[in-house]
Amino acid sequence: MLNLQLIPLESQSSFILDPLPSPVRRAGPLLLVIMDGVGIGDRGAGDGYHLAKKPTLDFLSNWAKERSLYTQLKAHGRAVGLPSDKDIGNSEVGHNAMGAGRVFSQGAELVNRAIENGKIFSTDVWKRLTNIDKKHSFHLIGLLSDGNVHSHINHLFALLDELARIHIQKVRVHTLLDGRDVSERSALMYIKPLEEHLRTLGNKKNIDFKIASGGGRMRVTMDRYESDWKVVQRGWDAQVRGIPEMSGAYPGYFPSGSAAIETARRIYPDLNDQYLPSFVVVDKKEKPVGTIKDGDSVVFFNFRGDRALQVSKAFTEAKFSKFDRVSFPNVTFAGMLEYDHEERIPNLYLVNPPEIDRTLGEYLCAAGVHQYACAETHKFGHVTYFWNGNRTGYLDPTLEVYHEVPSDPTEFITRKPAMKALEVGNAIGTAMESRKHSFLRVNFANGDMAGHTGVLDVTIKSIEAMDHAIGLLKEKTDKLSGVMLITSDHGNAEEKFEANGRPKTSHTLNPVPFIVYDPGYRKEYFLAPHSERQLANIASTVLWFLGFSPPNGYLPSLVTM
Repeated sequence: MLNLQLIPLESQSSFILDPLPSPVRRAGPLLLVIMDGVGIGDRGAGDGYHLAKKPTLDFLSNWAKERSLYTQLKAHGRAVGLPSDKDIGNSEVGHNAMGAGRVFSQGAELVNRAIENGKIFSTDVWKRLTNIDKKHSFHLIGLLSDGNVHSHINHLFALLDELARIHIQKVRVHTLLDGRDVSERSALMYIKPLEEHLRTLGNKKNIDFKIASGGGRMRVTMDRYESDWKVVQRGWDAQVRGIPEMSGAYPGYFPSGSAAIETARRIYPDLNDQYLPSFVVVDKKEKPVGTIKDGDSVVFFNFRGDRALQVSKAFTEAKFSKFDRVSFPNVTFAGMLEYDHEERIPNLYLVNPPEIDRTLGEYLCAAGVHQYACAETHKFGHVTYFWNGNRTGYLDPTLEVYHEVPSDPTEFITRKPAMKALEVGNAIGTAMESRKHSFLRVNFANGDMAGHTGVLDVTIKSIEAMDHAIGLLKEKTDKLSGVMLITSDHGNAEEKFEANGRPKTSHTLNPVPFIVYDPGYRKEYFLAPHSERQLANIASTVLWFLGFSPPNGYLPSLVTM
């Protein structure tokens, strides 16, 4: 769970909101429901959202369509700050856009630019990292795929090429296997070209470049929101101590990364890439080829922050109690970006992160609006940290309540597809009944987390549980004469088969729904005629329902008089 602390606000005079000339008044609160990972699909055999029995959401969709209060929002590509419209959206950039009211260039685009113009290799941080003795190693840890959600393999290759160009003698790559933002069993498509590239660089420059360790991202290193530190510990054991997971059939030590993947698939045929156990690559003498030691340099090359914070802490905090590190090597550690601006994690980074300012939360706090945010652990940081422009903590604890519902471990989702939907729904319902909060926001993790399993039946059941919880919130909205806005941050649940028929575990390029449910509606307003509607329009829409005009630079409201 996150330890939320106060974020000092800038002078509140910078966040003055003008009232709407003729606001639409409702007695009850405004509730924003974010159905994480629910896009608009083709209603076919792989559309887990469509196939689910969801009487509440069907009713709400039809109610809004009958009154022309239903639309679709773009939630991928340039609409959320990614390099191109071929890039799938994700929860980080989606919540950034919703909470900021504008579109900021995001991690992938920022890194692309820094590599293209060479600035990434001209910084004092890069010079410090590469100023190592020949007996020491340069380590690269990160997600190995082209999913472009947490990382991109092209970024890794660019770093490797530069390290070879400046003749760094010994480089080790610690690969985290994807199977989540890309096809579920695609790891060999990335690790074999990486192995070949490392061999080519080594032979050409007479240097020593190798893969040293690896494992599935949900099993090794990439935990988030402190839900399971054992995930980070498994990575630490493999990367630093040279100790992989081992079982009777799975040896843990291998001559190459590809050999490790092939063996794991044979022994664990039901596991997709994201859950494969850790491995360590050894030489002909059965010794690990690349443990992290004193004097080494380490770069975590993921650009997205949520699954990079914990590993960064493990490598940089002298006082650390989350697990027994056994040894704590004195290394120079840097992230691709700064993953937490407020806590300065990590202290060293290669590319400046997006500076997201003037968030919706800051304006509402300055206006004295009481707010409530709730999600289970899997998505709690999305309605707090990402919503607030990548900042951990309260903007104003006298006006805000952040409620985290503890999640079960990720591997339980296939067994408990309902997840914590009911608990989250009950928490929001209680908060609405208290009448203390004018604006509430909730994220239901079901569509995304269940969708990432790639199992259609699990996705369907998870959506059905979410629908039941949203039904409780509809009842509260009716009772309190409030307004409910329903949307999503990106697609996933609606497309569970690849073109070849295999299970799909990644996000999609599909638009997401936007539903206005206002039981007191008397045709006082209507959807604004925008040429393109996208996630960043939501902030001004929230302000509109709260009686405020959007600040300068915000994308306009989705509704108007």
